[in-house]
Amino acid sequence: MSINKSTPPPRVRRSQEASRDNILAAAERLLVGGGPQTLRLADVAKEAGVANATVLHHFGTIDGVQAALMDKMIVELVSGLVAMDLPDDPRAGRAAALQNLFDAFETKGAARLAAWLELTDESRRLRTVREAVQTVVRQKIGAAAADEGRLEDAILISVILAIGVGLFGPTLGELLGKPRGRARAVALKLLEDGLDP
Repeated sequence: MSINKSTPPPRVRRSQEASRDNILAAAERLLVGGGPQTLRLADVAKEAGVANATVLHHFGTIDGVQAALMDKMIVELVSGLVAMDLPDDPRAGRAAALQNLFDAFETKGAARLAAWLELTDESRRLRTVREAVQTVVRQKIGAAAADEGRLEDAILISVILAIGVGLFGPTLGELLGKPRGRARAVALKLLEDGLDP
């Protein structure tokens, strides 16, 4: 009688940065597939193909993984917004930027992770949010006629609505008998109308 032992996959040597990126990519796959509750240390390590100790070495705790993942998602969102070629028409440019913002919170699980961090009192770790808002205001909107405070307020309400739609839009829309995507359409219309000078 032979015992069939499975051979563990060979260990992959990665640089510190590549190892962190691998762990965050694994955490993002788990987040998108099952929500923030799937971001447990053992699950993230298994998905990344590393030992639990490797995750702890890079992030300290699973809370550190969650906060780093949110930071990564914010940086990607800001990079996407800054890199966008916006139309010259300010209204069309705003509409394109808002679509990108809502896409990020609906499709990548960022809304669920932001809510999870808030509910577990880890939202203080989202240190990149203010920097992200200021980056978008400075680099994308520039020295337009509107003052910086008003622009930050517009971004604030846009993010709040994007998170709300990402979290509750499909469920509440279905409960109220609305067509798919209705919550997003209404939120975008409110923002587009409300942000006109």
